[in-house]
Amino acid sequence: MACLGGGHGLYQTLLAAQMTGVERISAIVTVADDGGSSGRLRRELDIIPPGDLRMALAALSDDTETGQMWAETLQHRFRGNGAMAGHAVGNLLIAGLTEVLGDYQAALDKVAQLTNSRGRVLPVVNQPLDIEAEVAGLDEDPRIMRAVRGQVAVASTPGQVRRVRILPAHPQANPNALAALSDADLITIGPGSWFSSVLPHVLVPEIVNTVKNSSAMRVVVLNLSAEPGETQGFSAERHLHVLAQHAPELRIDRVLVDSNAIPSESERSYLQRAANVLGAQAVFADVSLRDENGVRLNKHDPHKLSAALKGLLEQS
Repeated sequence: MACLGGGHGLYQTLLAAQMTGVERISAIVTVADDGGSSGRLRRELDIIPPGDLRMALAALSDDTETGQMWAETLQHRFRGNGAMAGHAVGNLLIAGLTEVLGDYQAALDKVAQLTNSRGRVLPVVNQPLDIEAEVAGLDEDPRIMRAVRGQVAVASTPGQVRRVRILPAHPQANPNALAALSDADLITIGPGSWFSSVLPHVLVPEIVNTVKNSSAMRVVVLNLSAEPGETQGFSAERHLHVLAQHAPELRIDRVLVDSNAIPSESERSYLQRAANVLGAQAVFADVSLRDENGVRLNKHDPHKLSAALKGLLEQS
């Protein structure tokens, strides 16, 4: 199984992937983060931002006492007000191992050994990327588009994101990521911050071509709701329209949608039409997490998502 994404969305997907019992899991991770600990290390050491990669390593850690101890350690952030404040231990470990071993992928693989990971974590490209968005609503005239650059700026803009691009525009895909996609029997895209974590993957031409030509079951895991900031006010079908707009050559088999988010048949028919543009069939299942009171949360439940993915895998 190969999972494309970043941040908390990819984290939940990787937890679910482990629960399916598949033999091999590859996390193909976005590399455009420019904020927080990752942004600081990126600027100071000129490395691929490690934060999303660290989270993926934590998600894939072995479900043993030792594996979970390492997962917790990777995610731990230093407190206080000094130079270390806010840095995640895993980010520093990846950065340090990169200098010791002389290779970023070797550093990620070494951390995976420590956590006894059930999968491999791969940057989508072997260089840091920048995101630049065309944003409306930042001026009195809503027709005026402004360029907003940087993942943090795009994710938190008060305007409406219309389109994003990556810089450089045509980076070479990580050969390890392409190999993982080619070997996968199930490929997932999303969920996650749509413009800043999901779409950057499909702006890499070799990634799109490899997914398009794959014989795997290709699944878009749709977000549970629009996010404040970059997708404020987006309907479920608009997420798919934006995906098709940014990657017109992309072809998908299934769009996995939380059945609680779209209960009405009319809304589901609109979503199916949007899925048709990608060559996909919409599949509805209860995949949202609920609290102890049964209140639906804006987070995928790994157990439910695992069951849904396993069902799709059996159809492939």
